[in-house]
Amino acid sequence: MRTEHTERTAHAVLITGGSRGIGAATAVLAARAGWQVAVNYTAHAAAAEQVVRTIEAAGGKAMAVQADVQDESQVLRMFERIDAQFGALNGLVNNAGVVDQALPVAEQTVARWQRLFSINVIGSMLCAREAVRRMSTVRGGTGGSIVNVSSAAARLGSPNEYVDYAASKAAIDTFTIGLAKEVASQGIRVNAVRPGLIETDIHASGGRPHRVQELKASVPMQRGGTAQEVAHAIVWLLSAQASYTTMSLLDISGAR
Repeated sequence: MRTEHTERTAHAVLITGGSRGIGAATAVLAARAGWQVAVNYTAHAAAAEQVVRTIEAAGGKAMAVQADVQDESQVLRMFERIDAQFGALNGLVNNAGVVDQALPVAEQTVARWQRLFSINVIGSMLCAREAVRRMSTVRGGTGGSIVNVSSAAARLGSPNEYVDYAASKAAIDTFTIGLAKEVASQGIRVNAVRPGLIETDIHASGGRPHRVQELKASVPMQRGGTAQEVAHAIVWLLSAQASYTTMSLLDISGAR
């Protein structure tokens, strides 16, 4: 019995937070590899539509779909829209995530923690749940691949900056391991990538727009990474070329 798609069949992937940064780079690269791509966004509709236009201009198929991943009702509607337009879902990239202003834990608030864990952890779990319900061979699916976007912060801890963000990504690592074991016999692979210092605008949202340049000397490779470098790893993990790879936490961090 075949339990996973191949590049020769029609297959669809949902990329949460797909309008910018790593998500956008992954969407374009996945489309180039033959995936139909659902580009999720929360508020940046114009950016998501631009990603869709880029994919379509190159001959690919894509759709933009709005949903705040921490809201269950919105997530359910998003998956229903994808079902209607693309049919069976074979891939999920849990990329949506947020960081807050750099602060020591003693100055952080409960409201900040609740928002961050709701989006970064519960949002990823909600989307994974819905993906499993569609992909599982036990439930009538044909298998698939889930890639969670974690962070090198999960093992570094991000002291004096984003300990809460690091903790949320450590939760994603544990979720990846547990879910991978749970659904391995159902034709679903679950892996995570852990980017290090990557040149995206997430640093600006945390009040540190030049963070990569400030810290690149601490990276053994002496530079920050690019969204495209992370995207290549994600698309490989989605693909049938990674057919025996599951429960992996892949560091993309320049040895930091």
